[in-house]
Parts: sequence; C-alpha cells; structure tokens
Amino acid sequence: MISIVAGTNRHDSKTLLVAKFYQYLLAQRGVEANLLSLCDMPDTMIKSDLYGRRSEQFQQLQNQVTATDKFIFVIPEYNGSFPGVLKVFIDGCKFPESFSGKKTALVGIADGTYGNIRGVEHFTGICNYIGLTVLPTRIHIPKINSVLDAQGNIVEATTLKFANDQLDKFLAF
Repeated sequence: MISIVAGTNRHDSKTLLVAKFYQYLLAQRGVEANLLSLCDMPDTMIKSDLYGRRSEQFQQLQNQVTATDKFIFVIPEYNGSFPGVLKVFIDGCKFPESFSGKKTALVGIADGTYGNIRGVEHFTGICNYIGLTVLPTRIHIPKINSVLDAQGNIVEATTLKFANDQLDKFLAF
C-alpha cells in the first residue's frame, strides 16, 4: 500500500493540494494511494498519544502507517525546514516497525525560490535514522502559488514533468 502524507496540519494548505494531486497522478497509472493528512492528528497528540496511551483517532493513523509499504511525503517549508508537527507525527508512530525497511519519496514545496531544499534534506536525515529508504529523486517545487491552478492541479509544465518522472521511478523502486 502507498500512503501520501501531507506534512502539515494547516487546513486548506497547498501541501494537501499537492498530496491530492500526487494521488490523482497515481490513480491515472491505476495505482491506489491513501492520503494521510496531519490535519487528522488528534488534539491529544502532545499529551498522551505521543508517549504510548493511544487515542482511537491516532491508532487509526498508526494502523495506516503500519499497513503502508511506500510513503510519499509532501513537505512544506516552515522556517527553513519542515513543520514540527511532521516530526511529532514521526515520533508518535511505533519505532522502528512503522517505517523501518519501507520506502519513501520526498516532495518539498515552498512559496519561495528553493522549494524547501533544506527541509527535505533535514527530513532525509530523519528518514535514514528511522530506516526508511529514500528515493534519490527528490522534487523541490518553488513558488507553489504559481505552479498550482485553483483546483490544486500542477499546471507548470516542467514541474509536472518532474513529478511524473519521480512517480515512475517511485513505482519501480
């Protein structure tokens, strides 16, 4: 199973739009992928779910993570890195079995010029530690507001080409 993780809990984010677009691109290839939005993390995450007493809501997320063989993380730039809530999510999942021995593709997005290069590199270090094998083809989407149309489709030709190339490599990975 493939799960696409929208790496922020910001509602109505560009991250979620890109994650849904990746889901659409996979569906065009006949591949089903689940969407895992960090907006679905429970309010109790910091106080109880993070350290063992799992709420039913977080247990549902954990079950999806456990059943996943391959992940696609869509990672927005927050303060030169990635959102803290993404790290909290990783920390809340069972270690090492949630991610160890599985594969991932990384997609960085930003409103600025570099497409979250630094944040994706930071997250790559975490992936290595938790045992995720990272696809070498990482996508960095800069100026996200000019790359997406109103429905959340990637309309900029070069970005669309890179996203499709990355997915083809990911499916063969």
